[in-house]
Amino acid sequence: MDISKLLKPGAVKVISSASSKKRLLHDLGDLAFSAYGINASTAVEALIERESLGPTGVGHGVALPHARLPGLDTVVGTFILMEKPIDFDSIDRQPVDLIFALFAPEDAGVEHLKALALVSRTLRDPAACAKLRANADPATLYTILTEGQSAQAA
Repeated sequence: MDISKLLKPGAVKVISSASSKKRLLHDLGDLAFSAYGINASTAVEALIERESLGPTGVGHGVALPHARLPGLDTVVGTFILMEKPIDFDSIDRQPVDLIFALFAPEDAGVEHLKALALVSRTLRDPAACAKLRANADPATLYTILTEGQSAQAA
């Protein structure tokens, strides 16, 4: 599995700022709708419900919100780069600016976990995060996210 199977170019966005974590989750839902036709309010509700179990801010400015949704056939992702980091209740208490959300079918077990592990590995790489933070073009961000995996696989 690689990120290009989870993420399409139209699912990458740069946002200058968000007023709150909840507003950012709404932005992720809107992006999931525009990129994949996922019902935005269903996506947002599922993300909020997942966040209530424990924050998905994994540290170093990265958040990996994720949720299971009815009606999906496969795991898909959205990526947002925040120009102004926001508080996300991260484990290291640092604000986040790199947000990769995953939406999985309700019955996706291993596939969901593999996707989460893949994205987590990619965004744990300080060099990849530095490249992402240095670019504000969605097409370039998509290339950085998807290229990193192919280079690691080679």
